[in-house]
Amino acid sequence: MAGPASAAAAASAHRAGLAAAGPHDLTAFPGLARGLDLAVLRAIAAGVDAAAGPGPWTADEVADAFAAAERHRWIPGHWIAALCDEGMATARGSAFRLTAPPRRRDLSAARRELDRTRAALGYPPALTAFLLRTLRELPRLLRDEVSAQALLFPGGDTAVAEAVYRDNPLSRYLNAAAADLVRRLRPADPAGLRVLELGAGIGATTADLLPALEGVTAEYRFTDLSPFFLDLARDRFPQRFLRFGLVDFSTGLPDQKGPFDLVVAANTAHNAPHVPRLLGQVADLLAPDGRLLLIETCREPRQSLTSMPFLLSGRVPRQDPRAGTERTYLTRREWREALHAAGLRLLVDLPHPTDPLDALSQRVLFAAR
Repeated sequence: MAGPASAAAAASAHRAGLAAAGPHDLTAFPGLARGLDLAVLRAIAAGVDAAAGPGPWTADEVADAFAAAERHRWIPGHWIAALCDEGMATARGSAFRLTAPPRRRDLSAARRELDRTRAALGYPPALTAFLLRTLRELPRLLRDEVSAQALLFPGGDTAVAEAVYRDNPLSRYLNAAAADLVRRLRPADPAGLRVLELGAGIGATTADLLPALEGVTAEYRFTDLSPFFLDLARDRFPQRFLRFGLVDFSTGLPDQKGPFDLVVAANTAHNAPHVPRLLGQVADLLAPDGRLLLIETCREPRQSLTSMPFLLSGRVPRQDPRAGTERTYLTRREWREALHAAGLRLLVDLPHPTDPLDALSQRVLFAAR
């Protein structure tokens, strides 16, 4: 299978991504992302204060104050660590206290700042509504009385997920860059490319990839853990070369019959309990010179602390470089090392670490077997 040279491919993908991102002042994004993170943390601090007071307390005592369900008891400690990192809480041994107990007017200001920075970052109002909803529901989330999935897809509506994974400048950059990278792929087999997408979800990236692959693709296998997403995709995507299937890649990929020219995993591969093992399994499915396209988060945004820990809580413990930690994501360096260990050669890694979009912590990684 033929593909573009790495440097030229990266430059072209970056231009395509910037064009799709739209006319935003990207130089302001690092400061805006920081402001959004701090606004969410201030609201979390107010929630901790309402449940347990300003301290001192241990992480277990905060979990007790919330009456947290067993599988969620680790989450308050995760929040406290973030609060300490930002100077909003202090530690003495295993005891913690808030640096300055939140006042009502401070919480109101945090909510206004949350909405202001959300808008300036180009995210739709659905994101503000989601963040405020999760902040309001923190006690019930911890008690397992409501699920993060129910808040992310209220009544089966995908507007919030679209806001997070598609309808914003960063996602438009990532998805357009990804589409530009695969647009130049040409199949070695005259029948066309064979493509496997893992954890395709609402199809936020799929929607950009399918037009880029039209006319050169024999089969695009759209897979996910949930029948809900497969039903959405059947209604959304009319392309006749699509095939649909349930796949839980956390348990391996035994039923996927390669070789595939392209494997796609957008905002999902970090869900594997052992990412290097998953990448090795993907490499085994790739045709010679086949490609792997990843979109991944490489640092945990503070804004995700009201949702992502709940989405992952109670799953199989991490058995890779994250083992023994509460980290959701691998670092950029760990991704690069894991790709190399799986026999995959990294061709493109965007955005560049000096680019303002890097502050939003998501990347496109494009590798070849």
